[in-house]
Amino acid sequence: MPFDLLLTNAQVVTPAGTAIGDIGITGGKIAAIGLLSNESAAQTLDCTNLTIIPGVIDTQVHFREPGLEHKEDLESGTRAALMGGVTSILEMPNTVPNTTDAITLQDKLNRAAGRAWANYGFFIGASTENAGQLGELELLPGCPGIKIFMGSSTGSLLVSEEDDLRKVLQHGTRPCPIHAEDEARNRSRKSLISEEPSATEHPYLRDSESAILATRQILRLSKETGRPVHVLHISTKEEPWIIEDARKEGVRVTCEATPQHLYFAGPEAYERLGALAQMNPPIRSEADRAGLWKALDENLFDVFGSDHAPHTLEEKSKPYPASPSGMPGVQTLMPVLLTFCAQGRIKLERLVEMSSTRPAALYNIQGKGSIAVGMDADLTIVDLNRKWVFERSHVESKCGWSPYEGETFTGAVEHVILGGAVAVRSGERTSQPAGQMLEFR
Repeated sequence: MPFDLLLTNAQVVTPAGTAIGDIGITGGKIAAIGLLSNESAAQTLDCTNLTIIPGVIDTQVHFREPGLEHKEDLESGTRAALMGGVTSILEMPNTVPNTTDAITLQDKLNRAAGRAWANYGFFIGASTENAGQLGELELLPGCPGIKIFMGSSTGSLLVSEEDDLRKVLQHGTRPCPIHAEDEARNRSRKSLISEEPSATEHPYLRDSESAILATRQILRLSKETGRPVHVLHISTKEEPWIIEDARKEGVRVTCEATPQHLYFAGPEAYERLGALAQMNPPIRSEADRAGLWKALDENLFDVFGSDHAPHTLEEKSKPYPASPSGMPGVQTLMPVLLTFCAQGRIKLERLVEMSSTRPAALYNIQGKGSIAVGMDADLTIVDLNRKWVFERSHVESKCGWSPYEGETFTGAVEHVILGGAVAVRSGERTSQPAGQMLEFR
């Protein structure tokens, strides 16, 4: 029986190792891996000098629909994801209205059907109002789990008091992704703003201690309740080691590194980019960035995530602190990581583990995360050596800009296979939106 699609002559990264070979795909699944050049196929894609990795999973994106579609929507956000080699996304609940119940979750699933270019799941947000129902809500189809904002977000998505946090953690079993900043400290430090403020003050006003306090608190509550937690967008040099100490005490905790906290550092980033470099938690000092790299080298991080959080240039142009925090990143997630790989700072196998394998394991995403017979045929095919400059014209996000404009990357997404079909060929989309709802167990 011929394959539906045969990928030939590639460097293939599998759990068993990396080797030159072919991948045969039938019925949307990986049917064979090896030397298959004598096999027949309805379609063949020559991948000579290219590398095939499992479809990338971005576990933290904000696609702004419903309610904020002038910045981004599910179509444009997933299109940006696909063009960046991301085949599956997990989207956050701070939309308008917030995703806090079965009705708002189903609304997002309905909106994504037929419009999403990548596979999708949607977090439900914890609030003081829905805490008692979270154990049931996290098991709804299309939901990977419950997101906790310890620092302020839109609507009612703020759980900052200890008793409320404890109650949220006590209802449910899945890992909770955490935005860990101390709300009381952030509010108190607003009074320290200068008379002529600028974005350079952002990491001072939302300082390292805010992140450290919140991380310590959620780790203590995780240990008390037994609930696994996943600390997002680590920004300080101290937090990875605090988390590692908690692991040694039996706390079930994982954590995320973002490319931007590894790529940018203040004050240079703020002086050059202004509010375009503004995000929460902030881009911090060179010492913090160096500490994050040291932690990465020590294997203290579990996953990479983009924290794609777009705003329009008009919004970002407002004088600080009226300028909103957040930047686009889902499309540049892989180019930045591949550049780190080309620089020798991350091994290819480690990149795959943190951008595909561990994200799938963390949220029990069925059929995703590795190249193996029987797995879904979601594949990201990259040129590890191609140098190119990322320009504003490349941006697919509706916000229309990127903090990486003008940066030279080494490593490019050439083709993307989604559900066994070629969705991107030589950097161009070849199909209609074909993303599907992810299954979680």
